[in-house]
Amino acid sequence: MDIVKKTTPMLSLCVAGALMLLVPGAAAAQSVRERTLVSTEWLAQHLNDPDLILLHVGDKAGYDAAHLPGARQVDLNTDVSVSDHSGRGLMLEMPAADALRTTLAALGVSNASRVVIYGARDSVQTTTRVFFTLDRAGLDRISILDGGLSAWVRESRPTTTAPTAVRPGTLAPLAVRPLVVDAAFVQSHLKTPGFVVVDARTPAFYDGAQTGGAMGVSHKTGHIPGARNVPFSSTLTSDLRLKPAVELQALFTAAGVTPGDTVIAYCHIGQQATLAMFAARTLGYEVLLYDGSFEDWSLKDLPVEATAKKGGK
Repeated sequence: MDIVKKTTPMLSLCVAGALMLLVPGAAAAQSVRERTLVSTEWLAQHLNDPDLILLHVGDKAGYDAAHLPGARQVDLNTDVSVSDHSGRGLMLEMPAADALRTTLAALGVSNASRVVIYGARDSVQTTTRVFFTLDRAGLDRISILDGGLSAWVRESRPTTTAPTAVRPGTLAPLAVRPLVVDAAFVQSHLKTPGFVVVDARTPAFYDGAQTGGAMGVSHKTGHIPGARNVPFSSTLTSDLRLKPAVELQALFTAAGVTPGDTVIAYCHIGQQATLAMFAARTLGYEVLLYDGSFEDWSLKDLPVEATAKKGGK
């Protein structure tokens, strides 16, 4: 019995070490996950922190119906992105730095703010899109509430309908990070060692069984040649929380992403891709967003691959 008692802690350490080896840079990755993803328990404990800025991603009607105490509403489509609704340009592109700085300051964001973003609806990709917009802008203390408003409400935590009184923040000029790439960059890195292009759309669009589109204009059918498929929704549990690291790692490993690789992600218009990017980031991978995504690729009439005929025939 004494032997069992003495060796059990060592055995536990060995098991833990073996599990850590399953994920490249596991210790660093865990640190990234802890910094960028907060639990409802954590937020409940820090809800009254003076430097906390809560961003509720959704429309005004949803915000007015229920939001977390102190939250400020952010509409992804009008506040922190730029879209061409003519059908001849691109949807949901990154805003200019000066315009974004003005928007964030009006929301009360300052350089020392601790920003937590949550989604009002069951659309985690809108939350991750806002996250990467702020990440690209150079903000360091930003996180996502795991499970969003739905998880908060399920746990009977407080919400309010009262609007939040906002004192404008003080932000220095944004130090924009090089996290966004264009079609030329993607083309030149399709076969470059250390880079993997990831298509975050669902398999039907990746395979070519379905064709996407926006503003009444169809995209091409298929995917960027050489791209690997990591569907954005595959990174989440059934209750819309981020999957454990070991499960996420299995997804990226199956797609051919190896330790040290940089993930270049795209989707239809640059929203779903940010969820796959966020998952990859929590594993320790460097990530880049092809913001124009398959919409831009299609408008430029660049080559595609398809492994299924439209309609599955």
